[in-house]
Amino acid sequence: MMDSAFEAMERAKRQNSGGNPAGAAKTLENYLARDPENHKARILLANIYIYSLNEFDFGIFQLDAVLERDPENFECLKAKATALSSYKKYNKETDEIFQRIVDNEPSAEVCSAYGRFLRMQMLDFRKSAEYFLKAIELEPNDVDHRINYTAVLLNDLREYVKAKKELEIIIQLDPENYSAQKNLTKLLKYHFDKDGNLKKGFSHRPKKR
Repeated sequence: MMDSAFEAMERAKRQNSGGNPAGAAKTLENYLARDPENHKARILLANIYIYSLNEFDFGIFQLDAVLERDPENFECLKAKATALSSYKKYNKETDEIFQRIVDNEPSAEVCSAYGRFLRMQMLDFRKSAEYFLKAIELEPNDVDHRINYTAVLLNDLREYVKAKKELEIIIQLDPENYSAQKNLTKLLKYHFDKDGNLKKGFSHRPKKR
C-alpha cells in the first residue's frame, strides 16, 4: 500500500507540473489537515505557493511554521534561503540562514548557492569566490561550480592567472564548452603576453582585498 504522504506529494507534483498549481496546493492542504506535522509536505506546499502561485508571503509563512516546530530542519532552511535570496531587503536574514546551513551541512550545492547570493546580492566577491571554491573542493568534476568561480575571478576580482587555470580545467572536463574556449582565447589575447605571462599594468592586477 502506498504511503498516504508520498501519494499526496506525488499527486501534487503532477498537478503542479501539469499546470494546476491551485489543485496541487489543495491536495497538500487536504493532506496536512490530517497530518499537520508532515514537514516535507508543508515545504512542498510552500514552494508551490512561492514559485507557482506567486504568493510569496504565504509560502514563507508555511516555511516559518515548519521552522517554529523544527528550527534545525535544513531542508526548510535551504528552501527559505533560496526564496529570500532574490530580494535585497532580506539580505541580512538570508545571509544568516546560509551561514547556519554551511556551518552544519556544507554541501557543494549549498556552498554554490551561498556563493551566488554573496556575489549577486551582497557584492562580497572575495567571500563569494571562497564559497565557490569550497563547492569545487567537494565536487571537483562539476563544471558549473568552476564556471561560477571563474566568473568572479574574471569579472569581479581580476585574478586572471587563477581564471586561466580554471578555464583550462573546464575545457578538460567539458571539451565542447565553447563559452569557456572563447573566454580563454579572449583572456590570453588581452591579459597575457606571447610567452604566457601576465601582462604588466594596473588593469591586469588583482583587486585589493
